[in-house]
Amino acid sequence: MTSRHTAIPDRPPWTVGDFLLRWEVMLIGLLAVVVTANSLISPYFLNMYSLADSTFNFSEKAIIALSMALVIICRDIDLSVAAIIALASTAMGLAAEAGAGVPMLAVIGIVVGIIAGGVNGAIVTRFAVPAIVVTIGTMSLYRGISYIVLGDTSLSEYPADFWVLGQGYAFGLIPYEFIIFLVLAAIMAFVLHGTVIGRNIYAIGNNPTAAQFSGIPVDRYRFCLFTLNGAFAGLSAVLLTSRIGSTRPNIALGWELEVVTVVVLGGVSILGGSGTIPGVVLAVLVLGMFTFGLGLINVPGIVMSIFIGLLLIGAIALPILLRRAMERLRSHS
Repeated sequence: MTSRHTAIPDRPPWTVGDFLLRWEVMLIGLLAVVVTANSLISPYFLNMYSLADSTFNFSEKAIIALSMALVIICRDIDLSVAAIIALASTAMGLAAEAGAGVPMLAVIGIVVGIIAGGVNGAIVTRFAVPAIVVTIGTMSLYRGISYIVLGDTSLSEYPADFWVLGQGYAFGLIPYEFIIFLVLAAIMAFVLHGTVIGRNIYAIGNNPTAAQFSGIPVDRYRFCLFTLNGAFAGLSAVLLTSRIGSTRPNIALGWELEVVTVVVLGGVSILGGSGTIPGVVLAVLVLGMFTFGLGLINVPGIVMSIFIGLLLIGAIALPILLRRAMERLRSHS
């Protein structure tokens, strides 16, 4: 008598419908629609140099979106990133007036970001205060410091070669900013999807209590992610200040909304526990090409903000509506 053993798969078999309903696949389709529409609206859209220059509009925000994705997957949020940019840029402006060189300015910007992010993480984890409350408070605190220091003035006495970081090109075509974003995206994708660190972040986002009892140092992870987010905001401050060549207290005002929009549009659940870096990268390209196309036809900035707000609402509502539709189909089948 022989016995047969049937292997039980770890997950249900994939179907074409499952593949087409993946958020990343839908973003690729959306990106194709945006590129096609923009190329029909403006003959200048598909120009290689114009496309390369369009990355200046979103590379700094995209860098913050990478670390913000990890923070949100871990069930937290950081609304102080734009204020951290203002604070870091202010510190860089003061250091430049004191005679600091380009390497020192870059270090100062990133270190200020690390300290500001670390303060957020310490308050959230040490005193168990919700992240949204803490970062709304520090958003006012960090930008308020910048306003107190600068008032109505601006700082623009930067070294002559400081512009290279934010305005320079590799091979005469690709902006350094965009290359930095791509490199960081590859590193973050590897960490999140290919290491134990990434699996622990997903575990914390899905159930922090269970993760804690599984031996994962939840608060340490959350503190490190806030600090990393501050470091990326500091790096963005370096690039943005270099690109525009001056520091003002209202620099990067409102960027936190756009960064969160990119992350949520990329498929990261605002409730934590799910999302991918490739999704965030695709969302960066969709939103970047979308706003670039609107800019080519002279759509005002306030109208773009309305579209961004609608995209944020749609990105949150669409998965919920799709999930309910699938549940109804299964209940009737």
